[in-house]
Order: sequence, then C-alpha cells, then structure tokens
Amino acid sequence: MPAIDRVNLSALLDDAKCFALVRQHRWPEGVRCAGCGSEAVIRNGCDDTQPHRQRYRCKACAGRFDDLTGTVLAGHHQPLRVWVLCLYLMGLNLSNRQIALELELSPSDAQAMTEQLRRGLVARAPTARLEGEVEVDEVYVVAGHKGQPAAVAKRGARGGDAGWLARRVGARSRRISHPSSA
Repeated sequence: MPAIDRVNLSALLDDAKCFALVRQHRWPEGVRCAGCGSEAVIRNGCDDTQPHRQRYRCKACAGRFDDLTGTVLAGHHQPLRVWVLCLYLMGLNLSNRQIALELELSPSDAQAMTEQLRRGLVARAPTARLEGEVEVDEVYVVAGHKGQPAAVAKRGARGGDAGWLARRVGARSRRISHPSSA
C-alpha cells in the first residue's frame, strides 16, 4: 500500500482571506484607531513583508497602526495563516503536540502560540455574572472520593453531611486561630 503524502495545511489558506477575517472580527462596524478609537482613519499603504496586512493612519491623533496592532497576533514570526489554522485546530480540541505536527512547528512554538491565543480569548471573554436561582450539582459534594465507594455511600446516608459540616467548621476555625499554618 503506497504511503499517503501529508498535506501542508497552511499552504491551503490564502493570506488575503486571513487578513480580511481579522478585519471583519476586529472591526465589524468599520476600522477604528487602535490608539484613540476614532473612526477618522485612512488607509496608509501595506506592510513591506506581508502585502495583505493593511496599514492605517488616524486623522484624529495622527497615530499609525495596522491590522494586527494591539492584538495577540502582533509581533510574531509565524504568518497569520498559521495562527488562524492553530486557532482552528485548537477548536477541534487537538493537543499542542498534534497541532505542532499538523502545522510543521516545533512543540515549543506550538505551545507558545496556543498559550498566546488562549490568553487573548480569555481577555475578550465577558466576566461571568450569576443572577437569579443558581443550582449546584450533587457531584461536587462527594468530589475527591474516587475509588472509595464506601466513603461515598456513607456520606450519602442521612446525617452523613452533618459530620462533614462539623469537620469543615473545625478546619476553618483552626485556620483562623492559627494563620501562620495556612
């Protein structure tokens, strides 16, 4: 059986489409200045090394920026299409090792890229706010007893939680009275 050649995934993506995707998600209502947020922005040529990376100049503050300025994608040596593919592969729940193999990167480069992308995603995520009625799953009450079904059964019996609560209160009072041991 003949061996199947590996497909170079990053060669399948077009740089122009990747930069258009970044612009679309970064500025859905039109380009804004990265410094002052003004809408008074004009195009100001393209990057010398990446011709699809648009440069801009702000009329309000005279600041200069490009498509990636102020993003987690700025200032890195990998092309944007590799970053887009890395993000896609992360969405498929691939490990960093698998991502490194698919994108023909060193494991340390793949690790750094996924860490950077995760930090960027977390920074953009809205803070979770609980309101109204909140329910807790009973699984958390017995967490930590894997492989000890007798302890789980004992705790689940009537009055089993009372002993747990007393131990918790005792532990808390010990921490409060002896802060140096915490």
